[in-house]
Amino acid sequence: MAASGHATPRMPPARCLDLGWVGGYSLDAMKTTPDKRKPSILSGIQPTGRLTIGNYLGALRNWVALQDQYECYYVLVDLHAITVRQEPKVLRRRCYEFLALYMACGLDPATSTLFVQSHVPTHAQLSWILNCFTYMGEAQRMTQFKEKSSRHSENINIGLFDYPVLMAADILLYSADLVPVGEDQKQHLELTRNLAERFNGIYGNVFTVPEPFIPKVGARIMSLKDPTSKMSKTDEDDATYVALLDEPEAVRRKIKRAVTDAGREVVYDESRPGLANLLTIFAATAGEPIETIVGRYEGKGYGDLKKELAEAIVEFLRPVQQRYRDIIADEPGLARVLADGAARALARTRPLLARVHEALGFIPE
Repeated sequence: MAASGHATPRMPPARCLDLGWVGGYSLDAMKTTPDKRKPSILSGIQPTGRLTIGNYLGALRNWVALQDQYECYYVLVDLHAITVRQEPKVLRRRCYEFLALYMACGLDPATSTLFVQSHVPTHAQLSWILNCFTYMGEAQRMTQFKEKSSRHSENINIGLFDYPVLMAADILLYSADLVPVGEDQKQHLELTRNLAERFNGIYGNVFTVPEPFIPKVGARIMSLKDPTSKMSKTDEDDATYVALLDEPEAVRRKIKRAVTDAGREVVYDESRPGLANLLTIFAATAGEPIETIVGRYEGKGYGDLKKELAEAIVEFLRPVQQRYRDIIADEPGLARVLADGAARALARTRPLLARVHEALGFIPE
């Protein structure tokens, strides 16, 4: 169901079909289900910060390409987001903004299920049950909790500690067979597997035990100021990223000031990460091979490259921003998209939760 009064925008299919995740995780149930449904995917993103060109090139455009092949569930994980203090008005605005950007980038709510985590109570319900099968020692070993605790020492809350259990519930609810994982999520997946096996060992084959899946690497976009670190939508310094909603002058300013490397020759060399990052962005936004771009700048310097890269990004973002402005203006339509998505996600996850309740001896609803 598209936002009322607007045709659902579609983007050209992505050339890269890897699965990406943004501040969360992705799931891919690659095995065809017994009732002949499409295999399913669930990907989560926290509605915090500002969606960047790195988010689009690394994940969102791949989500668009996958939606016709898979049963796709794309969730804004607002329950995960509040493990760090959020300004209520900002959190609500970000949820609508991210949803509108999803659609502006080509996600079709008639094809993909788009919803917010807090609208689907089965996520929190299963999370509590899994808490009762999680040992303190397991949760205490999570390195991400230790890292986030050091950054938010004034607010080390139970939710931050319990974050991996809610993530396990997200995964297990959709019976994913394979879970694409990055370095920062390997521990969480291992906990998910442990919980599924522990529960199954007591009550029988209730949960699908997911296997790790290493996806093909797509466009990995790095920080404009520190090209050894991935571009982050929550970086406090907005000069480190190009946001999908940045005005043209902001794009030009950020690219002009982006870190390159010593030297003047435009070549792609991973030992020169600043220049390599700019060339990667250029290739992805212009739709040209890096080799072609490098050849065009023979005898030219970084200034010429940056100027033309900035214009390529401006033109790349222009149609997304135009569609976004139309979509975001229809907040009631966006609310209907989320309500429809929540109903579909709830219908998908209730049978699994019912099996868990039956196994535990709960009285059926």
